[in-house]
Amino acid sequence: MKEEEKLSFLEAKQKIEAWCAYRDRCHHEVYQKLRDYGIDDEDTNALLSHLIEYRFLDEQRFAESFVSGKHRIKKWGRNKIIAHLKQKRIPSRIIQTALKEIDPEEYNKILYQLALSKWKSKKGKNFEIKIKVQRYLVSKGYEFELIYNALEDVENNLKE
Repeated sequence: MKEEEKLSFLEAKQKIEAWCAYRDRCHHEVYQKLRDYGIDDEDTNALLSHLIEYRFLDEQRFAESFVSGKHRIKKWGRNKIIAHLKQKRIPSRIIQTALKEIDPEEYNKILYQLALSKWKSKKGKNFEIKIKVQRYLVSKGYEFELIYNALEDVENNLKE
């Protein structure tokens, strides 16, 4: 923001409350937004404390909704989810707690479905397809061991 466009403390408080109420945010996102508003460190810390106190800001809630959304909607694997949460400076203990929300059975089912649909969309020799699907699943954030097992299942089911 330009120097003349800095918000007052009250204006920033109202805007940031509305922004946080719209969807869950992490501390880092809110901190950056307040800096963009031109709010100084002292007022930024006061606003962060206010947002936490009035539950506009809750990192555990943010992490849980992030994990749920990225897994169910975008079909991301644990590795990609962890990387993005770390990028948002979420503490490891909060990340681990949020990841427990993922049902292992559902996780493996989604992985299998992704592998199967990607496999069917590819043409070529089986080993070439397998490498392409494996690369795709790694980019989605799935673990190597689970990818290996899913690809074995897909290969066996397609042979039948």
